[in-house]
Amino acid sequence: MERVLREKLANGRFDNVSALRSEMMRAVKGQGNKSTELKFCAAVENAGMLGWTTHEKMVGNPDLFFSMYNIAVFLDGCFWHGCPNCGHVPKNNHGYWKKKLERNAERDIKNTLILKEKGYLVIRFWECELNKNINACMMILNEHIEENLIKLSDAMSMN
Repeated sequence: MERVLREKLANGRFDNVSALRSEMMRAVKGQGNKSTELKFCAAVENAGMLGWTTHEKMVGNPDLFFSMYNIAVFLDGCFWHGCPNCGHVPKNNHGYWKKKLERNAERDIKNTLILKEKGYLVIRFWECELNKNINACMMILNEHIEENLIKLSDAMSMN
């Protein structure tokens, strides 16, 4: 995606970006973010949930994947994925950021649809939801796991 954007930029570079902004963006990491992924993984472990992995190599690269239940969990950062409550488009290089964040949202929708077509249940949590009430997020996840256990049990008893 960055290659496509760079092709559309003058001189193939991001001009008019301050050194401070560049340094701030370089510090943003794609995984292992303490406010989202590590916090959620710790909560999953503390709840005693089993059968999950992180960064399963599949469409969309879910943050957690429960293979036994066919559940893919995405922990969406509010900025990068355009949270309707607290996401925003920066004023500097507004056009670039608007396009980038729109493409991120489009990709999220596309990946969700592909996974659902393949029979996976997709659960998405916003970073702000996790920070506000991680217990509510854990309850939602647990409900879906229990629903899938019932479906699996019913399917096995029919055989």
